[in-house]
Amino acid sequence: MLVHLTKVSTNRKVGPIPVSTSSSETCPPSCPLSEGGCYAKGGPLAMHWAKVTSGERGLQWADFLREIKSLPKGQLWRHNQAGDLAGKGGRIDGRKLSDLAKANKGRRGFTYTHKPITPSNLAKLKNAAGLGFVVNLSANNPSHADQLRAHGLPVVTVLPSDAPKVSQTPKGLKVVRCPATNAGDVTCSRCGLCAEGARDYVIGFPAHGSASKKANIIARG
Repeated sequence: MLVHLTKVSTNRKVGPIPVSTSSSETCPPSCPLSEGGCYAKGGPLAMHWAKVTSGERGLQWADFLREIKSLPKGQLWRHNQAGDLAGKGGRIDGRKLSDLAKANKGRRGFTYTHKPITPSNLAKLKNAAGLGFVVNLSANNPSHADQLRAHGLPVVTVLPSDAPKVSQTPKGLKVVRCPATNAGDVTCSRCGLCAEGARDYVIGFPAHGSASKKANIIARG
C-alpha cells in the first residue's frame, strides 16, 4: 500500500489544502460504487490514482505519517480523495489508523470510509475518533445513512444529483448538501463541515462526474 500526499490541492471544490490518495486495494469490494458510480474513476484523478496503485508514485506508510506530522498546527487536510482507510478490502488496519490519528494530533484531518461496519472495524473507528481524527461513515443513500448514524459516528451520503440544499432521511435526520456543490465559491478549505465530528446532521454529496448515472441509481436506493 502506498499513499500520495498533495500538499496544495488544485481541485476547485477542495481548495488549496493538503489531500492524500491511497492505492485502490484499500477499497472494500462491498462498496456499490466500485462497479460504477465512483467519481474517482474518471478524469485526471483516475490517472493519478492508477499511478499510486501501480507504485509509480506515493509514499510508504511511515514516510506518509512523517509528512502529516510536519503539517502546520491547525491545518485542515483531507485524507483519501481516492482510496479508503489502510487495510486490504473490507478490513481496517487498526494499528495504522491509530498511528494516523496520533500523527494528526493538533491538526484537522478528516476522511470517509466505505469499509463495512463490523464490530472490529467499529472499535477501530471509535478509537480514532477518540484521538481526534474524523472519519465519516459513507452511506449509499439517505436510508443507509439512518442505519450508519446509529453507530454514533459522523455520516455522509450519496444524494441524487437534483437533491435540494436541505432534506431529510426517512427517519427525519437532517441532510445538508455539501456547500461546495452549490453555486458560489465555497470550498473544503473554507467550509470544514466534514471535519466536525460532533455534528448531528448528515452531509450529502450529489451524484456527479462521468459515472453520475450509476451513482444516481444507488442514491435513490
